[in-house]
Amino acid sequence: MKQVAVIGAGPAGLFAAERLSARGIAVTVHDRMPSAGRKLLMAGRGGLNLTHSEDFERFVARYGAAADRLRPMLEAFPPSALIDWANGLEAETFVGSSGRVFPKAMKASPLLRAWLARLRGQGVRFALRHDWRGEMLGDAMLLALGGAIWPRLGSDGGWRSVLSARGVAAAPLKPSNMGFTVAWTDVFKARFAGQPLKNVRLGFGGRESRGDIVVTNYGIEGGALYALSAALREEMPATVEIDLRPDLSEAQFAAKLARPRGKESLSNFLRKALNLSPLAINLLREAGVGPERLKAVPLALTSAQPVARAISSAGGVSFDAVDESLMLKAWPGVWVAGEMLDWEAPTGGYLLQACFSTAALAADAIVRKLGA
Repeated sequence: MKQVAVIGAGPAGLFAAERLSARGIAVTVHDRMPSAGRKLLMAGRGGLNLTHSEDFERFVARYGAAADRLRPMLEAFPPSALIDWANGLEAETFVGSSGRVFPKAMKASPLLRAWLARLRGQGVRFALRHDWRGEMLGDAMLLALGGAIWPRLGSDGGWRSVLSARGVAAAPLKPSNMGFTVAWTDVFKARFAGQPLKNVRLGFGGRESRGDIVVTNYGIEGGALYALSAALREEMPATVEIDLRPDLSEAQFAAKLARPRGKESLSNFLRKALNLSPLAINLLREAGVGPERLKAVPLALTSAQPVARAISSAGGVSFDAVDESLMLKAWPGVWVAGEMLDWEAPTGGYLLQACFSTAALAADAIVRKLGA
């Protein structure tokens, strides 16, 4: 029986192991952690966003510079296939109001338990607490070692030195979908850290995104910011503009602002006329601007949060270093999948989808190579 070693017990590694073992290949999954799927559990704390239901062409475009490279993999294992797979694990899915796809249980733990039971039922072995140092294992090997986020859960990017020694080109690992530092005053931090700004529009460099952001002790984070994080990361320091009332046209906004204020304080006037929260009102003061800038509050970002604190990472193994099946050109018999490849995407299901799709392509290529 052919032997394949999968290095990394995250979503990409586990999915590759499932497809390989289903074809009668003996699979051992190696991971330095004492249990499998730790990053999947972490990702599912606020709801496990598996994929997205939007139009496929728009979906592919979310991957930016890597879209053309990933397209064949996303076509071979598209969002509909991932949804069917989850439903097959009795993790019935639903589409949220934003188009994102979640298991009805929301958490990752029920899905992971069922998944690991399936893998063990297919004969997959687990070699946990194994710190891979670059040795060749099995008749073929698939690397799914992730980027460099949440290093305490196993992904620290240490594989870059191993692959570099074998002549594999890899771009530096950078934070993606991360927060940014803002020089808040102590008073503002003490009062508002942890509070959200709901349904705002962010603008930067001709790009826009809409959603929520959250004030933190170090600055800001949140979905609306993550959508711009790749562009912002390359321009630090930078200033974003926040539209606190994006549903109001300029004319509507001007009319509300022109209403007689009487003896009301500015704060009370803005709260009543524009339904602004204390956080939104104090953000104006923090930015040093008046209410006329409510649809374009300037916020200076001084730096991006480090990759270890990001939701995902950019950079990794260059697509030029792999063939069309994701096998390393400099190390025949070794494939790569998941986040350790050089692509990035916003949150919204795109991250997990690409991990599954690249794992499916690489695993199927290994099956063909081994003649299984």
